[in-house]
Amino acid sequence: MNILIIGSGGREHAFAWKLKQSSKLDKLFIAPGNAGTAALGQNLAIDTTDFSAIRGAVLENRIQMVVVGPEIPLVAGIHDFFLADAQLKKIPVIGPGSQGARLEGSKEFAKEFMVRNGIPTAKYFTVHQGNLDQGIEFLKSVQAPYVLKADGLAAGKGVLIIEHLHEAIHSLEEMLNGLFGSASSTVVIEEFLSGVECSVFVLTDGIHYKILPEAKDYKRIGEGDTGLNTGGMGAISPVPFATPDFMRKVEERMVVPTIRGLRKEKIDFKGFIFLGLMSCEGEPYLIEYNVRMGDPETEAVMMRIQSDLVDLLEGVAEGNLDEKNLVIDSRTAVTVVVVAGGYPGNYEKGKKIKHLGSVEDSVVFHAGTKLEGETVLTNGGRVLAVSSLADSMDEALALSYKNTDKIFFDSMYYRTDLGFDLK
Repeated sequence: MNILIIGSGGREHAFAWKLKQSSKLDKLFIAPGNAGTAALGQNLAIDTTDFSAIRGAVLENRIQMVVVGPEIPLVAGIHDFFLADAQLKKIPVIGPGSQGARLEGSKEFAKEFMVRNGIPTAKYFTVHQGNLDQGIEFLKSVQAPYVLKADGLAAGKGVLIIEHLHEAIHSLEEMLNGLFGSASSTVVIEEFLSGVECSVFVLTDGIHYKILPEAKDYKRIGEGDTGLNTGGMGAISPVPFATPDFMRKVEERMVVPTIRGLRKEKIDFKGFIFLGLMSCEGEPYLIEYNVRMGDPETEAVMMRIQSDLVDLLEGVAEGNLDEKNLVIDSRTAVTVVVVAGGYPGNYEKGKKIKHLGSVEDSVVFHAGTKLEGETVLTNGGRVLAVSSLADSMDEALALSYKNTDKIFFDSMYYRTDLGFDLK
């Protein structure tokens, strides 16, 4: 089978690494890919939302399955584009159509879906210019801190958590006036939930589902979860507090109602569902949906999946996922993300990355990298994801940190305290 992966980050490199292990794979293509994916398949210099160019590449390379990594092409309707084209419509796309992608593309739609389907979530109120006064009254009715979320996609930057009421009101007005562009023309105010976060991943063919290994990621740039939010500084799987009893509650209260709700609302969903959860004294609450795998969680999760990923994705495409076998490694996988100096603020690209060949017993997934001849250069804020599998979290962390220390590029940075809150 010839497979095309859409995307260029660590998630897509992890997909490529796992798909490459399958005897069912013939040729692998990645659009646009990075320096790491270039070693596993053929990179195609195509933007993730250039559907016309993707169409041409699919036909030229006789692609038989498309795996969509990031959310933007899904929200923009890449699956719908395939279904509407006579030559593409029979090629399975792993990822929902634009209607299903609204679970991530619109915070308001997602919260309404949760409420309609009885899924535990935080209290909320949706605000636009026409009901700003009511939005302010809702802010006054909840306890600090105040959570403001841009309704649309804002590159991971559309969520504000604010301690003081007057600042929250000011920020709400700024968001409605274009702080995050059109993404914040509507704002969802949420009641703040105190607890520990966890990411649960579900693979579904629209009727059946498999719950993949859960993970915990670390969003803050600084040690001890301080400083600015990032796209993710690392991940750990499994999560110690996600006990069998906790996961049973997640399945019964969130996974089953989500799949049932999609079917009831006639939303055909074939792909990954990311449940962003908060454990509040052992009780799960759903904070958000994503309609794809997380990054950097994928880099840890893929380390623990022992089954043939192509076989699982065929189950999604053919509607018989229930007949497929998901085998999960009981060991712990950790991912340490190495970023460019200055990230998530201003940072430089084009730094030469040295000593990648010295890494042993870990997998280095590339995120923001590119090739210039034989030289690997930095090409983004999050650059590498050093991932390891071991019998315990401490052993896996030690292995990843040992190998991360071998790598060098100018002004590189990584957190050294991953897992501090899980011990």
